Order: sequence, then C-alpha cells, then structure tokens
Amino acid sequence: MRLRNIPGADEAIADSPHCIQEPMAEKGRWHLIFGNENPIHIEIGMGKGQFIMKLAKEHPDINYIGIERYSSVLLRALQKMEIEPLPNIRFLCMDASIITEVFDKEEVAKIYLNFSDPWPKERHAKRRLTSRQFFERYDKILAGNGVVEFKTDNDDLFAFSMEEVAEAGWTLDAHTFDLHHDPVLNEGNVMTEYEEKFSSLGHPIHKLIARRSFS
Repeated sequence: MRLRNIPGADEAIADSPHCIQEPMAEKGRWHLIFGNENPIHIEIGMGKGQFIMKLAKEHPDINYIGIERYSSVLLRALQKMEIEPLPNIRFLCMDASIITEVFDKEEVAKIYLNFSDPWPKERHAKRRLTSRQFFERYDKILAGNGVVEFKTDNDDLFAFSMEEVAEAGWTLDAHTFDLHHDPVLNEGNVMTEYEEKFSSLGHPIHKLIARRSFS
C-alpha cells in the first residue's frame, strides 16, 4: 500500500529540534546529544510514536531514539511532541539498514521492533527487520546484555523470526503467541497503534525476546 505523502513533512522534520538531521555524525557520541550517560533504547519503525513516547514518559532515566523512514508518518510523532515535549527522546528519519553507521559498538541497550513490514515475498526476506542480516547489524551495536524485543500479529513473520533467531546464533529468551493473555510477558506491556487496532479485531499478538549467544 502506498503511503499518502503529506506536503511539508520533509520541511517540518528538517526544522524540528526533536529530529537529528545528520545521525551518522553522532555515532559514538549519542550521550552528548542527551547530555547524560543513561542507557539508550531504540525503536525501529516507530510509526506515529505512541509506543516510544509512552515509554519515554514512564522512564525518564532512559534515552529513547525512534527511527522511521517515512516522513509523512514521522510527522505525526513530531506533532505529538510539539504538544508534550519529552527531553529523553529524539527521532531519526532514515532507513534501518544503516544503523551500524549511526550507532557505535555497545551504544544501544535495547532494540524494539513492533509490527514491522512483513515483506511477504521470499526474495525480500533479507529486508525483514528480524532477518539474520538485521540480527548481524544489531549484534554490532547492542551492549553485552542488550536484547531485541519483537511484536507482531503476522503468523508467518513470527515463525520466520523465531527461525532467524537461531540461524543468527542468538538465544530466544522468551516468546508467546498470545501476548495479552500471557501474565508474565504482558506485564507492563505498552501497546502501539497497530497493536490496539489488531487486538480489537481479535488478532492474537505474538512477542519474542532475543539476545546474543556468547560462547
């Protein structure tokens, strides 16, 4: 589905103090952007920002960076930030494939992937954010105890993701096929816009938590 282009979105992002315009220049120095040494959590494919902004509000001792490649979508998050600015969050308008050029080794403590594009055609599998190619990228930026948390309602993508965790040499810490009925993994769960929509339609939400395996 083609996203509707919103006139002025690119200009609004370029002018926003909440967006980092040259993120590759900040590699290894994100603590200077936030002015502290708090851990950094990133969400790749943040959409309109509901999830990451709620986390940032609930956890002021953590710095959050939301990554969204579509300017018309990111604009919606910026509009929310104008109403309620949060000092511990920044946005990046970029493709996730270059994250190793933006974050240094062990610079990120946690990565969130929520309702990512399933890229259903097999030839596009390496573009999926839970592919082994992306796990290799995550491996280069996550701290030693860092984890990846992934949520989706897409059965095929979740099955693929479970397989890729092992293929990438990572460890599956936990998983559930019905998050909202899992008393352990659902504790403290923050819902995204898509999660609210799909769960209201009766779709079970799947979640996994993965970390690197160390020999």
